[in-house]
This record gives sequence, structure tokens and C-alpha cells, in this order.
Amino acid sequence: MSDKIKTTKEEREAKKALKLAQEKERIENMCVYEKEYEAFSYICGIDEAGRGPLAGPVVAGAVILPKDSQILYLNDSKKLTEKRREELYEVIMQEAVAVGIGIVSPARIDEINILQATYEAMREAVGKLCVEPNVLLNDAVTIPMIPPHIVQVPIIKGDAKSVSIAAASIVAKVTRDRLMTEYEEVLPGYGFASNKGYGSSEHIVALKKYGPTPIHRRSFIHNFI
Repeated sequence: MSDKIKTTKEEREAKKALKLAQEKERIENMCVYEKEYEAFSYICGIDEAGRGPLAGPVVAGAVILPKDSQILYLNDSKKLTEKRREELYEVIMQEAVAVGIGIVSPARIDEINILQATYEAMREAVGKLCVEPNVLLNDAVTIPMIPPHIVQVPIIKGDAKSVSIAAASIVAKVTRDRLMTEYEEVLPGYGFASNKGYGSSEHIVALKKYGPTPIHRRSFIHNFI
């Protein structure tokens, strides 16, 4: 019996070690762009959260990780559980060389459109870094009005291909999710804590019943009111 228990324990340890090795390899494969530009001092990942919701701001994160960063489980924030995102957010904020966050309001989104508002949030996030980056690894975009001496590298699905962009994705999403949970406290009835401002059935029913709140994007909700 004891031998059987011992074997089971050894099997569990072996599986655990294999999973860890696979995760380290996955993270290593997400450092391709960081290695390509490693001659530069500060490589910054940038991503946003909240382009599609009917309510709430768009938030951008800019993160410069240490060159020897070994943070595991980084990924596109949408592929992670809320618990994992929260855990990684704390690790990123503790270990990053610099973190910048940009937040653009629903009113501003209505004024200049969501794409321009996203760019504005990204520029704000870069501007809030405590050091100036040499390279921006962007999730699929080239940001207008960034100083020309800063190299921009747009990467399609970058939050799944670069640890820096993945870290920025997590910072942006956790920041925005926390804001939407706070909005639920002062604007109850729309389910902001759970739907984060996206067009869930609960949200749309409330929108039709109660009308828009100050954090609704007027340019996004004309089909529902």
C-alpha cells in the first residue's frame, strides 16, 4: 500500500515538474521580440482594455519588465481567470521597472471616437512611465504622435506573443475591471461589476428600463435606447 501511495506521489511530482517545464518554455517563446530588441535599454509593452463596452472608460497599460524577468503564466488577459489576473497584476506591479496607466473617459470616447481615444490612453500610459522607453511593443497598432526616436513594433495578437504586451494587457484589464466594480457601487442595477460595461442581456434590459448613466458611451448605445 505504501509503495502504491509513494508511486502516486512521485507521479504527481513528475507531472507537476513537466507542467512547470512546459510553462517556462512557453514564456521563453514569448520573449522573442524582447530578445530581438535587447540592445535597447527599455522595452515597453502596450495594450488596452475596454474598446468594445457600452459603458466605462478605455484603459491602456504600458509595462517595462526587467530584462531577466521570469514571471510565469503571463498571457493575453482574456485567456486568464480573474484570480490569475489579480495575482499577476500584483507581481507585475512589484517587479516591473516601470508601469504607466492611461484612462480615457466615455465622454472623450464620444468626442473623438474609440480608436482615437485608445491611442490617447496609450500615449497617456507611456507618458506616465518613470523612464522613457526606447522601444514600444504594441498589440497590433502604431500609435500616432509618439516621438519618432521611440521605435514602435506593432505585433498582431501581441498579448499572446510578447511577455511585455501580456503584462500590459493584464495591468489594463485589472485596472478597468476594478473601476467598473466601483461604478457598480454608485450606479447599481446595470450589473457593471459582472459585465464590466459590456452589452450583456442584463445590462441591455437595464439600459432600456432606466436609461443611460453618466458613464455610458452615447455613441455606442443608440441602438438600445
